[in-house]
Amino acid sequence: MLLMKKMYFDAIRRGDKTTTLRYWRRCNVSRGTLHFVPGLGQVEILDVRQVQIDELTPADAQADGFASLEALKQALDEMYPPADRQGRGLYQITFRYAGKKPKT
Repeated sequence: MLLMKKMYFDAIRRGDKTTTLRYWRRCNVSRGTLHFVPGLGQVEILDVRQVQIDELTPADAQADGFASLEALKQALDEMYPPADRQGRGLYQITFRYAGKKPKT
C-alpha cells in the first residue's frame, strides 16, 4: 500500500502527477510492483531511486504536480520537517495510474 493525499488524485488519474517523493529509512517499494492507494486505486511503480534534495530540478517538480521547484521543496518541508529527516533517505518514485483495484 502507498498513501497519497486526496488532493492529488485527479492529477494522478490524468497523468499530470507521475512521481512522488518520500523520506524513508529504507525503500518501501520496488520497480514493477502494483500498490493500492486507498481512495484512488492502483499505481504501478516504474522506477525508484534515491536522490538528494539539491539534485531536484524544475522538471522533477512538474512531474510531482508542483508549479515550481520552490513549491515542491516547501511541501516537503511541511510534510517532513528537517528534524524528522534524520536517518532517512529521499526516494523519488515514478509511477503510472493503473486504475481501480480489480474486484475479486
